[in-house]
Amino acid sequence: MARTPQPRLAYRWHLRRLMAEQEMFATTTLVPLLAERGVVLSEAQVYRLVTGTPERLSLRTLTALCDILGCTPNDLIEPVAETAATRATGTSGKPTTVPTQAKARTPRRAEITRGK
Repeated sequence: MARTPQPRLAYRWHLRRLMAEQEMFATTTLVPLLAERGVVLSEAQVYRLVTGTPERLSLRTLTALCDILGCTPNDLIEPVAETAATRATGTSGKPTTVPTQAKARTPRRAEITRGK
């Protein structure tokens, strides 16, 4: 018996695109602009904020980014409902939830051998 796929909450982070639309291509240009608005972040923190998808973000930082870019939080964060596919495992008769965005590769321990 197949179960109905459950929606999973996800989002897309559009900071990099919005910066490019403002012709801001270096992540370091955000550091002083954020500091002017009372948000003090290191260059590394700003780099991660721009190039990755943040798991946590203070409202002060979000407000400062919106002010700098002349946008709203809806422009920065796009909610996306993902559905998880289900499949039967054959062991218990119950379907198992498989994330649709699962990584195709699994990390392996590296083996270093010395040349002769």
